[in-house]
Amino acid sequence: MRARCTRSETLPRTLAFRPKPQYLALQAARQRQTTDEFKDRYKTRADVEGSFSQSVRLNHLRNARYLGLAKTRLQHVLTAAALNLIRLAAWLDEQSFAQTRRDPFTLLAPTA
Repeated sequence: MRARCTRSETLPRTLAFRPKPQYLALQAARQRQTTDEFKDRYKTRADVEGSFSQSVRLNHLRNARYLGLAKTRLQHVLTAAALNLIRLAAWLDEQSFAQTRRDPFTLLAPTA
């Protein structure tokens, strides 16, 4: 029956239970995430995360090429300018935004 319970060859399946205050706080946070107010506030964060992700992918923003605050700041300013030019070119070319990627597990959930 091990194959039906876990993929591990040697270790058994384990369950972890949180302390009640932590469990209740987690449930309250999950409930709050379903409200329209939370979704409106989170949209701003999602926009910022998308911009940062695009900067990392296109301009390698995660690590600075230079040492020193002045040179690093200059790199960030030039990266932001390059990102704006890329977006401007895409807008002028009337390119649509890419669809947000969803992991396979969330694709199984019914959509409302």
